Amino acid sequence: MTTQHRKSSTLLPSRNGVNPSFVVLPAGAWPTIADYLVHRFPHIPAAEWIARMSRGDVLDTHGAAHHPDSAYQPNARVYYYRSPPQELPIPLEETVLFQDEWIVVADKPHYLPVTPSGRYLQETLLIRLKRKLGIDTLSPAHRIDRDTAGLVLFTIQPHTRNAYQSLFRQKTVEKIYEAIAPFRAELTLPATISSRLIEGASFMQMHTEEGKHNAETCIALLEVQHDQARYELRPITGRKHQLRAHMSELGIPILNDRIYPHLYPELGMGEAPDYDHPLQLLAKSITFTDPITGQLRHFESLQCLSF
Repeated sequence: MTTQHRKSSTLLPSRNGVNPSFVVLPAGAWPTIADYLVHRFPHIPAAEWIARMSRGDVLDTHGAAHHPDSAYQPNARVYYYRSPPQELPIPLEETVLFQDEWIVVADKPHYLPVTPSGRYLQETLLIRLKRKLGIDTLSPAHRIDRDTAGLVLFTIQPHTRNAYQSLFRQKTVEKIYEAIAPFRAELTLPATISSRLIEGASFMQMHTEEGKHNAETCIALLEVQHDQARYELRPITGRKHQLRAHMSELGIPILNDRIYPHLYPELGMGEAPDYDHPLQLLAKSITFTDPITGQLRHFESLQCLSF
């Protein structure tokens, strides 16, 4: 049997806005559940699993706690709550622009991840909103990069989640971004940039290669100040880092980009970013027809970029 490791869809409660993850125990001869978890997650010390079990953070399907000596049972489902290292507070606040019984629209600051990943758990937009609004079923309908500021749409009702996510899959949401980047008078804008983007040697950076195009962006010039300009970006497709890669491809990389055209080292654990110099990329507006109410929805970020 294949081991599963994903977010839970069970009715077990969230803790501080975070739902438990789970694994399905494969066939094997581990004496205890703790022994298997140490094997399955070698980056987590055995002492950490023992501590989690002692706190009641490792549970069965009924919510009963497993103990360090709980016997291994193949095919059983084991739930556990993550215990990431101490997170640095991100001193920037999100704003809720709209909320009804179906959706929440939030205006995300730079540097704040949308969902838990890696070193980020509590300091994410999703978990902050769950705690702030008291909505345990909140789920993002789409994502934007941690470095990007602006609008993110969340769904509230699980049974309507797919309807809203389908809007993004079917490209029926009009998304407009703004960016500050160098001004190049020789560029003819507006223009549509099409290319084939793939991951390079580093998964952090996308590269252009020959072949069928899979990424398309409409770029227009909004205003010029000295040697910099404000651009309007309309993504037609939704490839990873598409806007950043296309701007760099044109020779006008977005101001303060630490990935394009040059990839800078990631910050170390406990090292804070330079909050005074955020990536000048903003998810400015989204427009769509609500699949549940039939209303035309239009939302705009309250944030502005800086030259």
